Amino acid sequence: MPLDPGAAPEDPGPVAGERTYPILPCPDLEDAVGFYEALGFTRTYFQLRPYPCAVVQLEDMAIHLSGIDGFDPATSVGSVVVVVPDVAALHASFAAGLRRRYGRLPVAGAPRLLRPRRKQGTATGFSLVDTGGNWLRFYRLGATEEEEPAGRSTGLARVLEVAARQGDARGDEERALEVLAAGLLRHPGAPAPERVRVLLYRCELLVRTGRRELAAAALAEAEGLALTPEEERAVAAELAAARELVAPGA
Repeated sequence: MPLDPGAAPEDPGPVAGERTYPILPCPDLEDAVGFYEALGFTRTYFQLRPYPCAVVQLEDMAIHLSGIDGFDPATSVGSVVVVVPDVAALHASFAAGLRRRYGRLPVAGAPRLLRPRRKQGTATGFSLVDTGGNWLRFYRLGATEEEEPAGRSTGLARVLEVAARQGDARGDEERALEVLAAGLLRHPGAPAPERVRVLLYRCELLVRTGRRELAAAALAEAEGLALTPEEERAVAAELAAARELVAPGA
């Protein structure tokens, strides 16, 4: 089933042209607005009294923020699906903005930005967790799981998708690590590029859970696998991202 239904029906009914805007909670309204401004959003409304609320907008995306004193981002169940024309370009823009604001790319806690990755049961996309612990899940307009050119994955590549469903969609890093460990044992003869991608995802998950030494070991193991020049180019961006995560001071 597509994430966006595509063309409008001949008789769109009484809600044609209407839009829905999420209202997301946050503990600190000014901090939340600053976070979204770093992503490229513009503050279009802001008030502290009689109750704290704000609106930020980027192109056709508008998000309403509600400041709640004492709100704990770890308890948030806020979740929004956003469909956009170009997932990769938007992720790159968000990453650049967050690096400018924080001096690094936040990948653990709230806020954090996760890499675009295909997950079991859905199309390729990425997740963003804001300062209120709310999940914004970005997918390409009209994308479906079935449209992926390679069809359904098998072997270790499929293991990676299952793990990503746990770690990137549900936020369960420990379960994702268990899935990866079992997959590596079950598929010892998997192609080197697949093993590299699994090890690099393990590296990212370990960084998220504060085990930086183990993350560095996973990165070193991935770097030690023999790849052809073409395979090296295919995983270059993922390798660069993992190296950034384990770099001193990151």
